[in-house]
Amino acid sequence: MTESSTDKFPKTASGINGLDEIMQGGFPSGRPVLICGGPGCGKTLFSVQFLVNGITEHDEPGVFMSFEESAKDLSLNVKSLGFDLEELQESGKLKVDHVHIERSEIEETGEFDLEALFIRLNHAIDSIGAKRVVLDTVEALFGGIDNDGILRAELRRLFSWLKKKGVTTVITGERGKQSFTRQGLEEYVSDCVILLDFRVIDQIATRRLRIVKYRGSMHGTNEYPFLINEKGISVIPVTSLNLTYGSSTEVVSTGLEQLDESLDQGGLYRGSSVLITGSAGTSKTILAAHFAMASINREEPVLFFSFEESPEQLIRNMDSIGIDFRTHLESGLLHIQASRPSLQGLEMHLIRFYNALEELKPKTVIVDPISSLITIGSSSEVRAMLIRLLDTLKNKQINAVFTALTQANFKDKGDLTVEAISSLSDAWIDLNNNRKNRRQNRTMRIVKARGMGHNPEAQEFRITDRGFHFSLPTEQMTDTTN
Repeated sequence: MTESSTDKFPKTASGINGLDEIMQGGFPSGRPVLICGGPGCGKTLFSVQFLVNGITEHDEPGVFMSFEESAKDLSLNVKSLGFDLEELQESGKLKVDHVHIERSEIEETGEFDLEALFIRLNHAIDSIGAKRVVLDTVEALFGGIDNDGILRAELRRLFSWLKKKGVTTVITGERGKQSFTRQGLEEYVSDCVILLDFRVIDQIATRRLRIVKYRGSMHGTNEYPFLINEKGISVIPVTSLNLTYGSSTEVVSTGLEQLDESLDQGGLYRGSSVLITGSAGTSKTILAAHFAMASINREEPVLFFSFEESPEQLIRNMDSIGIDFRTHLESGLLHIQASRPSLQGLEMHLIRFYNALEELKPKTVIVDPISSLITIGSSSEVRAMLIRLLDTLKNKQINAVFTALTQANFKDKGDLTVEAISSLSDAWIDLNNNRKNRRQNRTMRIVKARGMGHNPEAQEFRITDRGFHFSLPTEQMTDTTN
């Protein structure tokens, strides 16, 4: 049974990258949403991004009512993330109102109510025709009230008033010791509750988000990593991606004629994921570079993530075997991003991948090597990250090439990464070095290639000043070590 447009639950885009996918559309339209969490978890930024996105992307004016920060401080704090609140206020699309509340002046009486707040908030909403509202934070508003009866009544009245006003509202709250908020009441009257968490594990800081409840809508219930960077907040959906992507029948070259000939289709299907394994010095990076050049020769952009070599070192090393990366880097067909894995956690690396995909629109992505990631996460965590990356690349029909270091001793860390990703890859190419007749032999073997027949025999090759060169048994060539 399909859902008709008239029966569809009305939703409002959150403005948070990745969150709408988890919420299956966004926040409940015209209803209050509670964002709760401890200090520094991003509650205020979350709500600002919700307002700014509504204005810039959906032409929905917004009101930000702050009970803690002044309008000047708020504007200054979010300006570094590209949110110009002063400009939006001048355009008449945003109204920022700072309501100063001195707790010592609050007197608990049976006459206490929020009538003055309703008048002030109503004027702010009507003056710009606001569709979105933020109240930051609710503790400052109710912090001086200890009477649960009054508190509960006024909270319900506030939330009911906001619903009648028809505005989609984000209310922020500090997390309590034994409840989601300090009062422990807001979560019961909110239609949607989102919990933000900031934790440090093995000296690596991570932020997590969980949708505690969402009345009237299906939603993801797991914890989801999120990142705060120069573009604001981005959420990484962990398990929301389904195996629904298409599969292309187009075949593209690997960049090596003999490797293409070893595959029955004359290459690999577009959007395939390729795992290249081998011990140190088996030319994994060089083989990945041939895949990159094949894409460049098709005039298709390449994004190369390097965890071991700087861009200049990679360019120099490839130049020694006749692969000109610099020219294509300057033309914009090749993009190299290099960093040590320990620079940031797995979630931040994944967000970095996502942002680069959105910005650069590559047709081929190379990660060299994925085995380095095991130093900042367990095998299961690395696998979960790579599954998300692989699914994203497949949804976008992007060719993926991953290299991984293997060791003679299977218990070594590098092989844990191979074990985690080998079953997920569409093709697996294993490189090997061995000694034969007092000389080093390099061999390449196609372990698997989904959807097509292939030559499973090990094939000898050498690295020359032209890169990979497959050798006949009698052929003698000078090996250039890279």
